[in-house]
Amino acid sequence: MPTPRETILTALHARLSALSATALRGEVLPERIPAEGLLILRDGEPGEPEVTLSPLHDHYQHRAEIEAIVQGTDRDAAFDTLTASVGAALAADRTLGGLCDWVEAEAPRPVDLPVEGAASLKAAVIPVVLH
Repeated sequence: MPTPRETILTALHARLSALSATALRGEVLPERIPAEGLLILRDGEPGEPEVTLSPLHDHYQHRAEIEAIVQGTDRDAAFDTLTASVGAALAADRTLGGLCDWVEAEAPRPVDLPVEGAASLKAAVIPVVLH
């Protein structure tokens, strides 16, 4: 039986898989980036729990990361579309079907990465806090 952490991360990956971009989980960067873009979900860290004493219960703020990557001549527009679609997918159901209390994405910090002999990549890590 999967743990609650694994269940929540699987639900988050399923939410990302519904987007037009290719969504992977814990994979290495492939040699070719799909035209619609690529999302790679990294499991991240659960952080330190906050404890409620009555009743005794641990509350975690798990930090996962989504790597968003696009390549091509119109990288800026494609990157904007990809990151906006991630934000919209998360905003559509902030509890992932009741599996967690709240899902919140932080702002991405994009970087351009040159690729020898090919179009540059535009990428960012989008931190996602799962309460």
